[in-house]
Amino acid sequence: MAVRRRDRNKDKRMSIWGHLAELRRRLTIIVIAILAGSVVFYFLAQDITYLLFSQIAEYLPNPNNVSAEELYKQMYIFEALAAFTFRFYVGFVTSVVVTSPIWLWQLGGFFLPALKPNERKWVVPTFAAMVSLFIIGVLFCYFVILDPAFLFLSSQADGIGVYFPSVTNFFDTILLFLMAFGVAFELPVVIFYLTVFNIIPYKKLRKSWRVVYIVLLVLSAFVTPDASPVTMILMFCALTVLYEGSLLLSRIVLAKRIRANEEREAAEAAAEAAADAAYARRKAAEAASDA
Repeated sequence: MAVRRRDRNKDKRMSIWGHLAELRRRLTIIVIAILAGSVVFYFLAQDITYLLFSQIAEYLPNPNNVSAEELYKQMYIFEALAAFTFRFYVGFVTSVVVTSPIWLWQLGGFFLPALKPNERKWVVPTFAAMVSLFIIGVLFCYFVILDPAFLFLSSQADGIGVYFPSVTNFFDTILLFLMAFGVAFELPVVIFYLTVFNIIPYKKLRKSWRVVYIVLLVLSAFVTPDASPVTMILMFCALTVLYEGSLLLSRIVLAKRIRANEEREAAEAAAEAAADAAYARRKAAEAASDA
């Protein structure tokens, strides 16, 4: 008895060390991927900065009337180490975003064995949906939101002062917008799983659409980094479309699940009826043979 207990404890310790080794392996892959990306994007920091600033170039101070390609190079860096720090910061942030499919997959793969077989089938679609929605949110912000947002922000300086543009400050502001919209666009994944797993019934969300829309409006005001009503309305419209789309997808999945349950129940009922009929025929044959 004591020997078996020691063996179980030994297996448990081996299992823990095995999990720790697996975690270390996956964290090593994540760190290497992010650091390698940071080195590559460090040398591309100038191109990345121009790509981001080109969307808001018309709202930057331009006393020398230079082109947009040269304008962002005239922004201020205030410290001796700030240029190096900024390049590394751009490289690191870009690397984290670009390599997100790698590190998200590694983190998901570590927890995958703990899931049940019927839960594992949702991992790849969920991963693909989250990455796709985040990219869509970032692109939506870049092409649609940045222009009116910085138009509003730059107009607030009228009669007060002029911009003294710091490249780090502007980059952080743009990054904040992009990340806010990227994360906000994950809403359909949340709504889908809340309804599919019946945490919040689909019918309840459908009937409470007025309350939900108010919540989305408040969320839009909270998520948008600026206080611009234009930005907030655009965010609200985007979240509303995503919300309705997630409900439509949930309805389709739930309808298929109901049909599958009905077909299974019908098959079980048919099998039970066939078994009862066979039993009745056997009893009738036994009665006839006895007679």
